[in-house]
Amino acid sequence: MFMTKTILKNLLTKYATRLYPFHKRETFKHSKGELKIEMDKCILCGVCQMRCPSQCIKVDKQAKTWEVDPFACVYCGVCVDVCPVKCLYQESLYRTPLAEKDMVVHVQQPKESAEPAAT
Repeated sequence: MFMTKTILKNLLTKYATRLYPFHKRETFKHSKGELKIEMDKCILCGVCQMRCPSQCIKVDKQAKTWEVDPFACVYCGVCVDVCPVKCLYQESLYRTPLAEKDMVVHVQQPKESAEPAAT
């Protein structure tokens, strides 16, 4: 009988927690989220790969590719800070759960056109 008061109180009040899928919280200002790259600006220098503490970035200069394993990334932002051309940035939103095949983000630099520039 001593819990009846507590049970009734809990049944008649609103939830103490947020109903996640239906009520999403806005991200905090200056939060570090998913790592993105502007591949057309990238010079494939490999500085981000060398300075990454979790070694989640792979740069291949011959194939002109850049890839990151988002589940190995610790979202520290070191790669963003050391990039000489500032082509790396972090979005404020976190990565959503994906299928297993989409675990590694693979980006290839655009091929330069073989046509000479018109003068």
